[in-house]
Amino acid sequence: MNALYEKSLHTLELDRVLELLAGCCVTEEGKERAKALRPTDDADDVRQLLKETTDACHMVELKGSPGFRDVKNVKASLERADRGGSLNTVELLRIGGVLRATRSVKAYGEGDGVESGCLSSYFYGLMPNKYLEEKIFSIIINEDEIADSASSALSDIRRHMRVTGSKVRESLQKIISSPTYSKFLREPIITLRGDRYVVPVRSEFKNSIPGMVHDVSSSGGTFFIEPMQAVQANNELRELLIKEKKEIERILAELSAEVAAHREQISESYDMLIALDLIFGKARLSYSMKAMEPQVNTEGKIVLNKARHPLIDPKIVVPITVRLGEDFDTLVITGPNTGGKTVTLKTIGLLTLMAECGLHIPAADQSCISTFETVLADIGDEQSIEQSLSTFSSHMKNITEITACCDDRTLVLFDELGAGTDPAEGAALAVAIIEFCRKLGARIAATTHYGELKLYAMRTDRVINASCEFDVETLRPTYRLLIGIPGKSNAFAISRRLGLSELIIDDARSLVSENDVNFEDVLSQLEAQRQAMEQARIEAEQLRLQMEKSRRQSEEYALEIKKERDKAVAKARKEAQTIIDDARRSVNIAMDEIKQMKKQLKDAGAVEDFNQRQAKLRGELNQAEDKLSGGQPKTEKKVSARPPRQGDTVELLKLGTRATVLQVNKDGTLQIQAGIMKLNVKPSEVYVLPEQEGEAQVKKFVERANRELRNIAVSNEVDLRGMSADEAINALDLYLDNALRAKLSSVRIIHGKGTGVLRKAVQQHLKRNKRVKSVRLGVYGEGEDGVTIAELDP
Repeated sequence: MNALYEKSLHTLELDRVLELLAGCCVTEEGKERAKALRPTDDADDVRQLLKETTDACHMVELKGSPGFRDVKNVKASLERADRGGSLNTVELLRIGGVLRATRSVKAYGEGDGVESGCLSSYFYGLMPNKYLEEKIFSIIINEDEIADSASSALSDIRRHMRVTGSKVRESLQKIISSPTYSKFLREPIITLRGDRYVVPVRSEFKNSIPGMVHDVSSSGGTFFIEPMQAVQANNELRELLIKEKKEIERILAELSAEVAAHREQISESYDMLIALDLIFGKARLSYSMKAMEPQVNTEGKIVLNKARHPLIDPKIVVPITVRLGEDFDTLVITGPNTGGKTVTLKTIGLLTLMAECGLHIPAADQSCISTFETVLADIGDEQSIEQSLSTFSSHMKNITEITACCDDRTLVLFDELGAGTDPAEGAALAVAIIEFCRKLGARIAATTHYGELKLYAMRTDRVINASCEFDVETLRPTYRLLIGIPGKSNAFAISRRLGLSELIIDDARSLVSENDVNFEDVLSQLEAQRQAMEQARIEAEQLRLQMEKSRRQSEEYALEIKKERDKAVAKARKEAQTIIDDARRSVNIAMDEIKQMKKQLKDAGAVEDFNQRQAKLRGELNQAEDKLSGGQPKTEKKVSARPPRQGDTVELLKLGTRATVLQVNKDGTLQIQAGIMKLNVKPSEVYVLPEQEGEAQVKKFVERANRELRNIAVSNEVDLRGMSADEAINALDLYLDNALRAKLSSVRIIHGKGTGVLRKAVQQHLKRNKRVKSVRLGVYGEGEDGVTIAELDP
């Protein structure tokens, strides 16, 4: 990577974007890797990097971010352990932290809820070792303390130390409590000097208490003496301290050897964690920029829809739509100063570099970028007094280097090409430089004020004009990029608006050549036509959206009608089947009766009874026949028991469907809603459905249940732990409703500490609730970061 390319990366401010990326990473090495990122020109690699960022975004959206807080650099410690060195407690705790992060991140990647996509290889490469992790944390309590349970020998030593220490303190307690010796003491206390128990003795009585002097106060007024009664016990305590130190060293050496045995797995897991930290850092940056994954090609085609420069405040940045490399390979941008020309160049270059680093770009859908071997930029004023370089010379020095190394895999960005010298010569040089780079196959975007370059773009194939729009009425740039329209200088219009004398302006206009005046007039006409076409386009787009909305409504209406028709057909079929089944049963019963009657004919006395039963069966068969043939009597028109009222459920007599009365109009007609349809009908066209007894009972039950719920005592806290964000929000809303009914002024929401995703969702939801006056985290004794305290406005 040559110096010119590195200089262009700095000019386009890629390093500032990478600083933002580093701020989104958690680990120190992840931050360093973010700052050291460099673009790649391999399209497949770029697609893979962008896909990784996209998959990480999906996982963060559904599951929150994985935890990398415990991941510290352990490479040097692992190397030392592998060479037989003994690690200290700090190093072992860091290795334990890496093992804990390995286990939690692997569980995050392999958990239910979302596929990890192309990140699965990273999660698969994590190798947790729960046994070693738990062993480290069970042995080492903190950086300065080893657990008694680390070994039976250590536990025995410390038990003896406690017993011996107790003996020493008892003997010294007798001295400081003795009336004989207490007058010799500075204070009646027992203290330590050099791991040995001593008492503070006044200097004038130093010989009154036999023993060993271990220290003297700075004033010389106090001697710290170990009485002879405590020497033997202190010696024993000293020996135990030495044994304790040796046992701790043995334990740490043994633990270090076990770490060394798993060095490769821990080292590989650490590398995977750092890689994942960087990828999820890209995802967090994507969310903060509201960015997206662009399509990637190798044909030199760039399409940026509503692209935003990532380093400009999102509240003020104006999105631009720009393309390059499709129907033209060179873009010549003109317009007034501070109109956004340079920002356009930087946006094209910076977003291309960001994508080549695997970063999403702040643009709209259907945007695409091409990979380039180099992106070379000559932007800004780099004049140097020390090097005797003027503005023109500094630009020309950069351009010389650019023309020496550009090719068909290069994106070239020129700012104010040919400026800083004689306009005629500068314009000629600018045209020649652009033509030279075009012949080499480079993609070019250049800004200029020269009218000659506007003409060059209009006359040359695959070269196109663009301009940054300027509002003459307000004397302000709109920062919109207009492709196909060359920009105007607007010098006379701006001067007139600022109050310059018309005599001066007319005199200046007369000095401008007729060709230049005609050219400016043509540009004015083009601008007027463009604005008219833009207005027509906006109106056409609005009309298209209205037609699209009407089409969707018509489709929904047709679908609703189809559903109602299918429902009616299904109901009719069911009723028909019921009729057929009833008729079939009647026929079967009749046939059985006939058989029985034939048997009874042998008895002459049963003739009269037989005739009666025969007539009855004939009647039943006629009824079954009527059902099968559909010969049912016509039903009378339904008449409502009372006039329809707002809220009633009615039946449309013509359609047979149910609807709800929205309102009774002044003319007596009814506005009703059936499904998604709203209709105006006459009262005679509907039938007010009577309220069913069952429905009335349900309503009474619901009202009674609501009254009882309101009377139930509400707790002043709710536990949301173990819930997803959506489940927690639903549960929280229900709880807040009950709390407000119960007139609670303060509630405690338990969400746990965890990754902080649930806490963030709860607090954001509370802040949007108008009935919540204030929100804060819990303090010591309330649950600290694991709870949120909300003050309500009952």
